[in-house]
Amino acid sequence: MNTFGMRFLYKTLVLALFLVPTGGFAQFSIGININIEPPALPVYVQPPCPQPNFMWTPGYWAWDGVSDYYWVPGTWVAAPQPGYLWTPGYWGWGDDGNYIFHDGYWGTQVGFYGGVNYGFGYGGGGFAGGEWRGGVFAYNTAAVSVNTAVIRTTYVNTTVINNTTIINNNHASFNGGPNGVVAKPTPQQQTFATQPHLKPTPAQQQHEQVAKQDKSNFASANHGIPAHAAVARPATSVGELQHSAVAAKAAPGVKPYVGRPATPAQPARMQRCLRILRRIPSQRLIRSPWPKQHRRRLKSLYPRLVLPRLLHALRP
Repeated sequence: MNTFGMRFLYKTLVLALFLVPTGGFAQFSIGININIEPPALPVYVQPPCPQPNFMWTPGYWAWDGVSDYYWVPGTWVAAPQPGYLWTPGYWGWGDDGNYIFHDGYWGTQVGFYGGVNYGFGYGGGGFAGGEWRGGVFAYNTAAVSVNTAVIRTTYVNTTVINNTTIINNNHASFNGGPNGVVAKPTPQQQTFATQPHLKPTPAQQQHEQVAKQDKSNFASANHGIPAHAAVARPATSVGELQHSAVAAKAAPGVKPYVGRPATPAQPARMQRCLRILRRIPSQRLIRSPWPKQHRRRLKSLYPRLVLPRLLHALRP
């Protein structure tokens, strides 16, 4: 490999690892990383499931990429294929003081979603809303609401709800850090997080984009109480969303959300790391130890930096 290619390869490895939160888990996303605490989860009534084999995907707070959170309404969606279950995304707090969104995904079992109690079968650990029986999904009506005129496969199991519920009195929508949910993945969940998953379906992705266009669902406008909290089917337009959605109400004891300006902590830190790395010759970048002055400055940005040892192990 030529010098430029070697330099690019190792700098890419360095930057990729810089962006991973030091307190993160096996399932992670590095796309969204901000320093504003997400609003609490609102309280809302779940619309009944409209047709067989639809899966509930809980509502959540998403980031608009600029300065505000917006609520993505909970909705029922078709699974990408029989036997697949939805693991909700969640916000996690990193040791650097930023909140990172861990994307939701489809898989053959429900993985770790931060211990966040979204309700309706997602009590914080596992899933109590139903189970696949062959190619047909059976709904646990002790946890979810269904339209019994069109859905016949139901059962009642309250024990599984008690076993999978994490008490979350402050309705925190994130894991870790101040005021967050204290939960860690089990060994089984860690293993499952490393296995292949399916990303959100096109209907889910469109639903999120429609929610972003609904300005009344932004936290700065609704103070954490979205007017359009949940719909029976994924929305295809703002008008449809506003017409069919149920409204939320504030969780008991939760203060109204007051946003604050976001500061680009992660991008600024990444730029500083880039400037430092550009000063290191490629020959030194793939050898250990690094120049002391560069190591000190990088460790000031990421105190738990272990990259010199990693690069030493990777060098030719």
